[in-house]
Amino acid sequence: MRIAFLGLGIMGRPMASNLAKAGHEVTVWNRSAGKDVEGAKTATSPADAARGAEIIWLCVADTKAVENVLFGPQGVHESLADGQIIVDSSTISPTATRRFAERVSAKGVQYVDAPVTGSKAGAENGTLIFIVGGEESIIDKLKPLFAATGKKIFRMGETGKGEAAKLAMNLQIALIYEGFAEALTLAAKLGVNAETMLPLIEASMVRSGVVDYKAPFVLKRDFSANFPLRLMRKDIRLALEAAKEARVKLPALETVEEIYEMATEDGHENLDYAATITLLEKWAGIEVKGTAA
Repeated sequence: MRIAFLGLGIMGRPMASNLAKAGHEVTVWNRSAGKDVEGAKTATSPADAARGAEIIWLCVADTKAVENVLFGPQGVHESLADGQIIVDSSTISPTATRRFAERVSAKGVQYVDAPVTGSKAGAENGTLIFIVGGEESIIDKLKPLFAATGKKIFRMGETGKGEAAKLAMNLQIALIYEGFAEALTLAAKLGVNAETMLPLIEASMVRSGVVDYKAPFVLKRDFSANFPLRLMRKDIRLALEAAKEARVKLPALETVEEIYEMATEDGHENLDYAATITLLEKWAGIEVKGTAA
């Protein structure tokens, strides 16, 4: 298929690469110059990339970035044609997603929101999980592309529901990791070594995929970005905004958002979100680490 892939960040670049490796005709564009993908053409603008494409796939930072790529100067809207499909794997506002879909539908363009979970490793290995909103018949057409970049697809309902489900997922990830970080910090302060604590966690009902994935990085003191703190903070804010619109109270997430705000003030916004533990450690006067560190 002819694919315009827009956004070559931590997730987008390996996704575009996997599509090209699968034999699709891929044209890429990135806001900052200097990024390319082996086996893909490079476009000068979103409009240039989208011209003649069957699929226009976005993976950019936030709601404003999606709007600019779609409707800004030299945006995708200049090249839209009847029958094209827009796939957005950014994590953005569900309300904005529905608004964008309405705007492009006037040109006969279908819109599918398909945010992902699986972090950097999942994007690189082609094992992402797609959380999808859109018409089932359109999603069926996209399945070969999802198969080239991921391992599972979950359709959550009509357009916008994929984004809603992704925000609910990231809410849980943020809360689960915060609980893990606080538990390790308390245990360390009380004299229990993290490497002694982890086997207990793994053997008990509190074990989680979040802990399994993040624990080795914490023990090594490796906070290089798999999922940058600034992006998790953005998703937390999106969830709180969606909750406000729906008149839902999220007191635990409101508290965790404060932790992310203080971690950002400490200069950790470009580290992995696991670096929030360093704030707890600073307050406690200890450091959680394993022998590998």
